[in-house]
Amino acid sequence: MENDLTRKPDQYSDGKCDSLVPLTSLDIKKVRNFSDLLAAMEKTAFGARALGEAARVLTAMVNDRDCLVVGTFSGAMTVAKMGMIICDMINWGWLDIIVTTGALMAHGLVEGVGMQHFKYDPTMDDRQLYLKGYNRVYDTLELEKNLDNVEQIFSEILERIDASKPVASEEICRKIGEWLSENSSGPGILKSAFEKNVPVFVPAFTDSELGLDFATWMMKKELGTTPGTDPFKALRKLALNFNPFLDLCSYAQRVATAKKVGIFTIGGGVPRNWAQQVGPFLEIARNRCGVDIPQKKFSYGIRICPEPVHWGGLSGCTYQEGISWGKFIPPEQGGMYAEVYCDATIAWPILIKGVKERINQTKK
Repeated sequence: MENDLTRKPDQYSDGKCDSLVPLTSLDIKKVRNFSDLLAAMEKTAFGARALGEAARVLTAMVNDRDCLVVGTFSGAMTVAKMGMIICDMINWGWLDIIVTTGALMAHGLVEGVGMQHFKYDPTMDDRQLYLKGYNRVYDTLELEKNLDNVEQIFSEILERIDASKPVASEEICRKIGEWLSENSSGPGILKSAFEKNVPVFVPAFTDSELGLDFATWMMKKELGTTPGTDPFKALRKLALNFNPFLDLCSYAQRVATAKKVGIFTIGGGVPRNWAQQVGPFLEIARNRCGVDIPQKKFSYGIRICPEPVHWGGLSGCTYQEGISWGKFIPPEQGGMYAEVYCDATIAWPILIKGVKERINQTKK
């Protein structure tokens, strides 16, 4: 009977009859490189399998010449010294668009002009750190002197922008990249993005050191011409007209005109959600405005983030959940996705090194 839940030994399946994939014990003696390691990990379990699956999906995505790849990055990844990985991904042609936080770009600018971050000394308490101008990010320090130097550079860059036209984060990031290309001999995320013509969007621009530098630059310009003015009234004068909808339009147009779209995500937050909401935006614009806009959903997705699903926040939303919002193509229709629940500073370098080896091997 169908409702009989009593198991009978003569009816046990052997796995193969249901086309289940057998697992293999990880033999590190046979591992020659990171590519081999990731391939072997895919045949194991838990986080190791997830990282191995991510390598397979990332390889397919960067090899798909029809795919526009969006990279979203949040968290203190440049302070954590992961910035060179983003530079490499840009330089190798693995990223076509970047969506990130202003903080990540500000700390990256510190690196780009040759300044340093330092290891946190736990014998110093946070009050001492504040008085010495050491801003703590987990186990790492960003110097207030670094940020002051960045502000001076950024002010010089802002003077280059045409004040007669509205501006958004894409143009600001491109101007910073241009300045780095002209004045810095070392690597930098925005420098690589400028030189490779990869647009960088910062949707929550005011939530960052760069946003605060922008605000104080505008405030100083107004106060300089009208002494004694209320500083907040001065800020409302807006020496530059910042319009974030220019970013949304530029990003949506790039996605709408692509044949296929993939996404590579570190962390979550605003960059991840802003990038993913392009599918619903194109759909509702088509339906509500009666315009002929192509609807797009992501065909590939890789995310490395320690946030579990049950928190219910923007960082915990799975690709499966995103299907219900019209953001992703279901796996049964060809979508390829992998989610790795891990500290990105551990999993990300291994993943990128292994996939790069794998791609190099196929080119030989």
